[in-house]
Amino acid sequence: MPPGTPPVWALPAPPARQRRLGREEIVAAAVELADEGGAAAVTMKAVAARLGPYTPMALYRYVHHKDGLVDLMLDAAVAEVALPEPGAGWRADLAAVAEGTRAMIKRHPWYAELVHTRPPAGPHTMRRLEHMLRVLTGEGLPVPRALTFAALLDRHIVGSGVQEAQEARFERLAEPGAFATVHELAAADGGVPLLTSWLAAPSPGSPDEQFELGLRMLLDGIAARLP
Repeated sequence: MPPGTPPVWALPAPPARQRRLGREEIVAAAVELADEGGAAAVTMKAVAARLGPYTPMALYRYVHHKDGLVDLMLDAAVAEVALPEPGAGWRADLAAVAEGTRAMIKRHPWYAELVHTRPPAGPHTMRRLEHMLRVLTGEGLPVPRALTFAALLDRHIVGSGVQEAQEARFERLAEPGAFATVHELAAADGGVPLLTSWLAAPSPGSPDEQFELGLRMLLDGIAARLP
């Protein structure tokens, strides 16, 4: 679809269900395909085949276009993120949203790849952001600054998901001894002794440990800038 394709939420509602085909079934099938084979596995033809004896054209009646299906998939994934009841404190509230979103991305790695390809107009997506804004403005921040802080948190959450997926793919495809080769190159360079010593026995920490450290640093930074 060309840039500027309107989000599915701005288009007419889907028709009534026919037989066992409806918007929910289409989205569920697309999510299953993406979970199994990544974003590239989701084509209208593949979704139709997953659902049964339907043609891709039958699906367009319910989702309008491929980007509309992506809109629906993204919002369905965000619907899995529980929004905590206020009361535990702004820091605990934001940490709960961040950790819940990270858990969702672990279940649906394609989300991190697709989330920035479509306008964030889905109802669950907007409610999640509204929740974060309510938490931050409750601490005295103006809406623009609260939106900036929420965006920084989401960049950490989504960016971590993208990086971990790429690293996992590299580990699957890398030749045996790839780290040893990099170590040899660093040693031969002679100008990177600290990196060379680390590569001799690499210990980067788990992705979860790195994520939690980054999240704590962001929350510390927000705390230092509250009124």
